[in-house]
Amino acid sequence: MTLLSVAQMNSQNDIEANFDVIESLLQQSKAQGAELIVFPENFVCFAAGKQRETAAQFEAIQARLEQLAHRYQIWIVAGTLPCPFRPDGSVIQDGRVRTVSLCISPEGTEARYDKIHLFDVQVGDAVGGYQESKFFEPGDQVVVAKTPFGNIGLMVCYDLRFPELALSLRQQGADILTAPAAFTYTTGQLHWQLLLQARAMDSQCYVLGAAQQGWHGEQRQTWGHAGIADSRGQLLQSIETEGHGLITSEFDLETQNKLRLAMPLMQHRKIIAY
Repeated sequence: MTLLSVAQMNSQNDIEANFDVIESLLQQSKAQGAELIVFPENFVCFAAGKQRETAAQFEAIQARLEQLAHRYQIWIVAGTLPCPFRPDGSVIQDGRVRTVSLCISPEGTEARYDKIHLFDVQVGDAVGGYQESKFFEPGDQVVVAKTPFGNIGLMVCYDLRFPELALSLRQQGADILTAPAAFTYTTGQLHWQLLLQARAMDSQCYVLGAAQQGWHGEQRQTWGHAGIADSRGQLLQSIETEGHGLITSEFDLETQNKLRLAMPLMQHRKIIAY
């Protein structure tokens, strides 16, 4: 039996203030006996238009998070960070960055996932429209990180809307799916909980949905409601309060494997054209 934590934050553009919250949540998670904590998207800095500026600090921020993982002896899924270079080290030349989710053990970074699906949509909120592809370059690799308590399939926010990715992660051995997010208030209210449960049910994985909540500047409002869904698609816990918060849930890999054997969805899948 393993305890897994999911964080909710109201990150702003002050990196040091955000790190104060990050460390406080780490302390709470460790005190509860958790072996993993998942932080939300943009957790170190939530500042529209400043992605490149934050990306210039990517390696320093990564090192700082590795130090925290080592100090607290806990695995961290480092929500998302903007990064100016690709996994092979090549620098993105057109001014865009990548949205990167890191899986960090107490010994260092174990895996990097670059967000594949970019949020280019029209939303009926104060911002109106979002065009992530203008500022971000998409990734193209599906990533599963191996841990002592199960394999983690890494996703980010908008990725939750694409069941093919969750199923691909399951096929590559994932037991747990992480989904750091900053869902808009409008889309989150409609779909966030539903998506956590649907991807858990599709893949028969635990889904850990870390979330931003509240106002970030004068226009951007996020939905929050960080949640954990189990491999049956049941919502185990959800944060219903505003601002920063933490939930921790038990994860039993043996029980999950028994459920998968009883209902072998992956073996029953038919790869045909409908």
